[in-house]
Amino acid sequence: MRRRRGRPIDGWLIVDKPSGMTSTQVVGRVRYLFDACKAGHGGTLDPLATGLLPIAFGAATKTVPYVMDGTKRYHFTLRIGEARDSDDADGTVTETSDVRPDNAAFEAALAAFRGDIMQVPPVFSALKVGGKRSYDMAREGRPPELPPRPARIDRFELIARPDADTAIFEVESGKGVYMRSLARDIARACGTVGHVAALRRLQVGPFGESDAIMLDKIVASADNAPASPDLLLPVATALDDIPALAVTPEEADSLSHGQALSLLDLMGRIPDAVDPRSGVVRVMDGARVVGLCRPADGWLRPVRML
Repeated sequence: MRRRRGRPIDGWLIVDKPSGMTSTQVVGRVRYLFDACKAGHGGTLDPLATGLLPIAFGAATKTVPYVMDGTKRYHFTLRIGEARDSDDADGTVTETSDVRPDNAAFEAALAAFRGDIMQVPPVFSALKVGGKRSYDMAREGRPPELPPRPARIDRFELIARPDADTAIFEVESGKGVYMRSLARDIARACGTVGHVAALRRLQVGPFGESDAIMLDKIVASADNAPASPDLLLPVATALDDIPALAVTPEEADSLSHGQALSLLDLMGRIPDAVDPRSGVVRVMDGARVVGLCRPADGWLRPVRML
């Protein structure tokens, strides 16, 4: 008989990631502390970065794509005057500049980086080129030419200027946006060079800093036994920012068995808008989340049932 590995627990843990650890290392550590059989994260953070790293256990892994599709909010510190091969403080200096743009120059340049833009990812990224990771090629001295990719920037503001060498920005963006690229490119747009000296993620979809737990606290709670599942948020918390549609227990049962419902039968209960990213609604039977469904062509069809 095959031995089961870990406990079957379900829910979300929002870790305040410390600098110096990879996202995969944090997931591995937390999974061990909870003795969980299944875990994954809702969006990679660079090793240098701190802040929100949502970790899904068990059934919560079904909702990871919806968290990753959610709005992200960051603070990053731009160190002006040094370009680095990794576009952050962990890299090697490749170029320097004596130009120190004033605040007005940054404000004038920011407008071009808001909305739907094209962005060249850092060469030190996990993107694959010909089957190889870009960061592996860069470490071998063969940095690839990465093509621009679409990116959505909802907000990009200069929020502090501690000194001539430093500027701090706040960004709200969609998924797959590289803060290191934004730092590199805003510096170039102002006639200088720069890199990310510090990066903190403040929000991922419905999760904010008030939901986060320091890794040290989790370690302390698991001193003599696995960490308590009481630290976890419910699976459905990940879907809180998706419009809700109420159904009866009978309708919930039909949807759970893969049957579509006529929208005519749901008149008066259909929300004014669906989730703009995925086109789905959150189907509720009382306080219970039944799953995610897509209303289209006169029918409500199951997409992901919980």
